[in-house]
Amino acid sequence: MDSSLIFSGIIALGIVVLGLGLAQKDSSVDNKRIQYVSKDKEGALKRKQADPDADRRKKLLGNIKDLEIKERQMRKARLSTEAKIEQAGMTITPLNFWMFSIGIGVFVALVLFVIGQPFYIALGAAFAAGFGFPQWVLKFMIGMRQKKFILEFATSIEVIVRGVKSGLPLNECLKMIGREAIEPLGGEFRRLVDQTSMGVPLDQALAKLFERMPLPEVSFFAIVLSIQQKAGGNLSEALQNLATVLRSRKMMREKINALSSEAKASAMIIGALPIAVCVMVSITSPSYMSLLFTDPTGRMGLMVGLGMMGTGIMVMRKMINFEI
Repeated sequence: MDSSLIFSGIIALGIVVLGLGLAQKDSSVDNKRIQYVSKDKEGALKRKQADPDADRRKKLLGNIKDLEIKERQMRKARLSTEAKIEQAGMTITPLNFWMFSIGIGVFVALVLFVIGQPFYIALGAAFAAGFGFPQWVLKFMIGMRQKKFILEFATSIEVIVRGVKSGLPLNECLKMIGREAIEPLGGEFRRLVDQTSMGVPLDQALAKLFERMPLPEVSFFAIVLSIQQKAGGNLSEALQNLATVLRSRKMMREKINALSSEAKASAMIIGALPIAVCVMVSITSPSYMSLLFTDPTGRMGLMVGLGMMGTGIMVMRKMINFEI
């Protein structure tokens, strides 16, 4: 027999033996994996039987995750002009708001052109008056309305707690707050009750409330009611804990305001002092201050000074304003 055939047969036999060995090894590994998975399933089943609240916790985590996604979507929607107008409690349309803003800017630009100011000064002042001033007024109105809302919000939640403990349904407690609470708290709760009476689900109505009043306290309130509606639980106890948290936040906010009141007063004095000095010097010596408005160097110095003052005011505002 040819030696090359014998050598080829030996190589083929070795390959077959090696393949059988690898196949046996893979099957043993697969068997170990199957046993591990089966044991893991048995352990999971035992853990599930030993912990009957596991499904409920999993459901709660899923509900919280859904609420976080909805909150991110609502945060984007709150940045629109229409949402800001609604948060301020105004009844005008966004078109009327922008027309009013453009009108203010055009008026300021015409006045500055008439008195002989350069184009770049008139354009900058028109932009500040047409875009900055209306937005500042809108933000100021939103802040004032939110402060009035949060003033009695914790007390209103305690009213709901007492009503639920006495046997009243949640909807009746909400109606009671809408009738007796001050504005804008009463008006927002009346809108909430009207929406639920028209068939809107409670979680969607609470989401609309959060869009109109984007406060962390309202978000907490919406999350508590939504989770209680889906997963059950002691509503009065959950709302009582929420009221305690809201009162603690209010006390912390008032403490921060008291500690930062001196810094706020100093910032107001420092910010108003240059303007007051400029006005008084203009009244007593008009020719001395007129160079700031007629001479190119004076105009440049005035613009630089206003920019530095604005930057300083913004920095001081960030230093003395705290969010909790």
